[in-house]
Amino acid sequence: GAPKREDYCLILSIVFIFVTGVKCKSDVSLNGRTVIVTGKAYFSSLSLSLCANTGIGKETALDMARRGARVVLACRSKDRAEAAVLDIRRKTSNNQVVFMHLDLASLKSVRAFAETFLKSEPQLHILINNAGVGLVGKTEDGFSMGVGVNHFGHFLLTNLLLERLKQCVPSRVVVLASETYRMVGLDFSKLSRTEPGHTNGFLDYAHSKLCNVLFARELSNRLEGTNVTCYSVHPGEHSITWLMLILVPVAALLFRDPEGGAQTSIHCAVQEGIERFSGRYFSDCRVREVVAHARDDAVARKLWEFSERMVGLSAD
Repeated sequence: GAPKREDYCLILSIVFIFVTGVKCKSDVSLNGRTVIVTGKAYFSSLSLSLCANTGIGKETALDMARRGARVVLACRSKDRAEAAVLDIRRKTSNNQVVFMHLDLASLKSVRAFAETFLKSEPQLHILINNAGVGLVGKTEDGFSMGVGVNHFGHFLLTNLLLERLKQCVPSRVVVLASETYRMVGLDFSKLSRTEPGHTNGFLDYAHSKLCNVLFARELSNRLEGTNVTCYSVHPGEHSITWLMLILVPVAALLFRDPEGGAQTSIHCAVQEGIERFSGRYFSDCRVREVVAHARDDAVARKLWEFSERMVGLSAD
């Protein structure tokens, strides 16, 4: 027979939950705590809204500021970031929101940011590695853009700030990954420096997201007993596949708004009682099991050691 009214209500409820997602329920205060949110991200012509000065990153920073934190927007674009700082200050009445320049496509810039931050900021409690790109091309250091920014830039940044995080425990690292990690296996040849035109922007992005998941896993293993915990998260973009990239108008309907997309990052940054899940992958504010190739500790350790060499943290 014809669908009943309650059937339509159920369908609408499912769609609403799918698009808006789950809200972080924690009301914990961050007074006296310092947070870094990294930013600037585009996926080709389709924005992923992972910027700290717009989209998911800005909503994450806004939430941190509402909780009373000192928030550092670590972004490439000075003008956009400073506009975001003013907007967040206005909305939260929190004047402890500042901009510091960071270009994750340049390891030199990452080192300069870390040096400036460590000299000027005595504390760091939460590092949110939010930025990500899905562009064809290469970084200043010769890596493919996706892997260079999404993995190597954040890998170096996290390592340079790790001692400060250990000094300010309990502290956390949140790494934005994506469900696209499922689409590829780890190929170390694709992590080395590359020539322009030899990468596929989307597959490079997926590869970098697998690196993010493995990075958080190995980081957790190395931080065991320190009271610094870390989590990889799937933000609010739903199943970005080649089909969604072709069907942009349809894909747009399946993207959560920035506030909804930020909820899992916020959850992993502030929710009490999730420390036992350090190193795990979260989506919709819940821990999720990852596919086999993303929970291989031997591969995660190999990726860490390889990454140390690539960013100049190892003498090998």
